[in-house]
Amino acid sequence: MPVPDFVRDLRSRIGTDLLWLPGVSGVVLDDAGRVLLGRRADTGRWAVVSGILEPGEEPAVAVVREILEETGVHAEVVALTAVSTTDVVAYPNGDTAQYLDLCFWCRALGGEARVGDDESLDVAWFAPDDLPDDLTPTSTARIARTVAFVAATERGEHPAPWFAR
Repeated sequence: MPVPDFVRDLRSRIGTDLLWLPGVSGVVLDDAGRVLLGRRADTGRWAVVSGILEPGEEPAVAVVREILEETGVHAEVVALTAVSTTDVVAYPNGDTAQYLDLCFWCRALGGEARVGDDESLDVAWFAPDDLPDDLTPTSTARIARTVAFVAATERGEHPAPWFAR
């Protein structure tokens, strides 16, 4: 996984100490309602597209960028569906981080789903009721929240994003 330059700079000062980082994730749906997933190169598990915000980068812009870079799919943000924090992540090199995740419902606009960089081993579309068994728990939660948000929107409701309560 490529480490952003600003994180590398911080690590040179603080070592492996816990970093609190802003991140984005995108639950990308196509016209058939399928979910776009990538099999992560670091864990081998399926997950929604996610990434770290660069300093000053707008979250919606970042998630669209990450989706295109990682999967070759052009997407647009429809809505913010959840704001949550991850558990502390301990990396093999000893680095630790925790992420504030802004999860977006995104609509696929075009492009062909493919592995776009070294962060993924595979990329594919899945029906929400037929997700892979080795889907990350965070992605399971993000998909469930987004699917519920989409369903409420389709019923004419105006749902608020999910926040830990």
